[in-house]
Amino acid sequence: MDRLETMRIFVTVVNRQGFAVAARELGVAVATVSKAVAALEARLGVSLLNRTTRRLSVTGDGERYFAWCVRILADCEEADTTVRQGASAPGGRIRVAAPVLFGQQHLIHQVCGFMGRHPGIVVELDLNDRYVDMVAEGFDLAVRIGRLGDSSLRSRRLASFALRVCASPDYLSRRGVPATPEELANHDCLVYTLSSRDGVGVWRFEGGEAGTRHRVRVNGVLLANNGEVLRQAALAGLGILILPSFLVDGDLASGRLREILGGHGLRGGGIHAVYPPSRHLPIRVRLFSDYLAEQWRNGVLLPGNAD
Repeated sequence: MDRLETMRIFVTVVNRQGFAVAARELGVAVATVSKAVAALEARLGVSLLNRTTRRLSVTGDGERYFAWCVRILADCEEADTTVRQGASAPGGRIRVAAPVLFGQQHLIHQVCGFMGRHPGIVVELDLNDRYVDMVAEGFDLAVRIGRLGDSSLRSRRLASFALRVCASPDYLSRRGVPATPEELANHDCLVYTLSSRDGVGVWRFEGGEAGTRHRVRVNGVLLANNGEVLRQAALAGLGILILPSFLVDGDLASGRLREILGGHGLRGGGIHAVYPPSRHLPIRVRLFSDYLAEQWRNGVLLPGNAD
């Protein structure tokens, strides 16, 4: 049995969580599936699966190998499709990870446009605010917002954004408008828990007179790992928040939110396409990345739609 077929059997076993189910899907005997996985483990010198009489689970080595197998099989499928249909009609599947609100407000529009241009490509979009492990989970591309940490992943900057400090006019009329970052300590603040460079509830300002730097520990009356939750709380007059411009500029333009502390710099960031560290970037992934860069060619995202 060749290596690619062995990989295909292993991937099917993991996806279907069992040898018998995988055998039925592949149209082969259970013994054939079992021998293929055993031969693969012998060749690699590691255990890929934990087997008991009741359940099957994937080992750490198995998870890493599974991610590579998925990618290799997808590349083979793309190569076959490209040759059959011609280079102008690429095919295959792209697994894309992105933050929830950004995906809902911005990325989905680009996905629809991209699929209209390339109908042979299937996009699997996973919207989640957690930090995904691209290799272990088999993602082809992730959209990440803000500063990128040290990583072996490759990246491409697609757009930029500013950060806004804002609150509803109702809140500011009741509690007053802070004139300096330090005054935020006396206000109710809405805190995004996944932004923790200086710790949850610590906001960093770099600006004002003589480029003064401020790190302010704010009073978090609501903490959440989702920007839309905090935005809705701000619209309801619950407090002050910091969010990227592409999430609140529509509200600022409509007057539903008001920007404050504009003279005190908040460092924005970039929106990046991030790829696994493989040597070869599949054409379908490159085309998707190129399409995003083309749509955001001015480097700045348009504000999201206010409700």
